[in-house]
Amino acid sequence: MKKGIVILFAATLGLAACNNYKKGPGGLMYQIHKSGGAEKIKEGDIVKINFIQKTEKDSTIVSTFDLGQPQIFPVGKKAYEGDMNDVLYLFGEGDSATFKLNLDTMAKHSGQPKPPANAKDTYMVFTVKIEKVLKKAAGEADSTFQKKAQEFFQKDYQATIAKAKDSEAGKIKKFIEDNSLKTQTTASGLHYVINTPGSAQKPVAGDTIMLNYTGKLLTKKANGKDNIFDTSIESVAKEAGKYNAMAKYAPRPFTIGAAIPGFDEAYQLIGKGGKITVIIPSVLGYGEGGQPQAGIAPFSPLCFEIEVVDIKKPSAQAGATIAPIAPAAPATKK
Repeated sequence: MKKGIVILFAATLGLAACNNYKKGPGGLMYQIHKSGGAEKIKEGDIVKINFIQKTEKDSTIVSTFDLGQPQIFPVGKKAYEGDMNDVLYLFGEGDSATFKLNLDTMAKHSGQPKPPANAKDTYMVFTVKIEKVLKKAAGEADSTFQKKAQEFFQKDYQATIAKAKDSEAGKIKKFIEDNSLKTQTTASGLHYVINTPGSAQKPVAGDTIMLNYTGKLLTKKANGKDNIFDTSIESVAKEAGKYNAMAKYAPRPFTIGAAIPGFDEAYQLIGKGGKITVIIPSVLGYGEGGQPQAGIAPFSPLCFEIEVVDIKKPSAQAGATIAPIAPAAPATKK
């Protein structure tokens, strides 16, 4: 789905969602914005859904539209009136809708408190688009249906991956043009703009490099804001809705070789005090696997704003230390 369509879709549903809700079981509220006219979802169907999950104050918690990663899962038996499975029975393939799950009902039946993001809310709000519903034919064996579903969605996934791969170069070109960036390109394919070159001292192997950075996807979120997935800067994290109270927001230490290749290459182009903007193609990033935990889909090019805050040289004592027999586990790739 193209960015403009996503934004229009989300905005249209956001306006429509303010009115004309119908009451469902268990305190459920729902509204169908567009009906595909298909048979309703039943227990045992396998569905492919795009959704936006929000708080009652319209704060987005997660959006598969932004991430480009629709969810695929089997529809289970409802555990109680008004649960997530129960609401899906109201919709069919091609439907778009907004529904509100009653959190008091959920807490009563699950025995769990409300999610932190919805602690003061009565409802958890979802806007959904039912992309595909795979139904079991009458008399069809479970094993046959499961095999059919696996083959179908594997083919669908491969088509999505191929599309992402083919469109990557165009995404990079458009991002550079839209942001009027006068980039240079390294032999590896890294696109960069040095905003501040910094000192003559540049990072070398063995140094500990203290970095401030913000990483984002090249596509905007449905609300038009930058799609930030990680940052070392507290104010940026809060603005992007990515704040984590357990995280330490300050310049973070890196050593050469501990991050994805494009990130490692980028900060070595500037000295202490330097700042650089880089566009990292997926071959220098997370490649065909992506980074699902961070919301990075396969073949996603990335943009990083990086500042080299400090370069710490290894001490003489550290340099004289005998290396351990077994190498330490590598740091998580950035």
